[in-house]
Amino acid sequence: MKVVGFAGFSGSGKTTLVEQLIPELRMRGLRVSVVKHAHHSFDIDHPGKDTYRHREAGAFEVVAASDKRLMLVREFEQPATLSVHHLLAELYQGVDWVLVEGFKDSDLLKVEVWRAAEAGQLAKPVRYPEDDFVVAVATDAPQGLPVPTQLPLLDLNAPAQVVDWLIQNQHRFDYDCELYGMGLA
Repeated sequence: MKVVGFAGFSGSGKTTLVEQLIPELRMRGLRVSVVKHAHHSFDIDHPGKDTYRHREAGAFEVVAASDKRLMLVREFEQPATLSVHHLLAELYQGVDWVLVEGFKDSDLLKVEVWRAAEAGQLAKPVRYPEDDFVVAVATDAPQGLPVPTQLPLLDLNAPAQVVDWLIQNQHRFDYDCELYGMGLA
């Protein structure tokens, strides 16, 4: 499997870019998974549903499956900080590409997403001068980057071109779960 991260400040367009890359990759016959970092408590289950009731009753894990979907909810007894590698180990091994949103401090190769500031706003800083894992910058304003770079500049508004670049450089994104001591699901 190939793994690439997308990092940038809130509002830079990471989610929109990842959302646009998924169908572009799928149109090329590739299976795509996404790992998303959540900064706060979130819930995909709803009060009154059987799975919610099982979880509320104290189940450590609840798995629900149909012929179209599988959902796993795991409750941690103590707060846990999982690395991106822990989450990648949970994924199905038959996936072609994993797009990782967030985890900006990870040791994954990543594309930095940077958007020009709107009128009256200060431009956000960039990570690529200090982050050796940034291998490209997706931006809507290459001329506005606050620090010059020799990294490839990708058009934030052209997801097909970003996918072209990913495919052309796919050998760089090979991920080896064994390297991180994680077995694949």
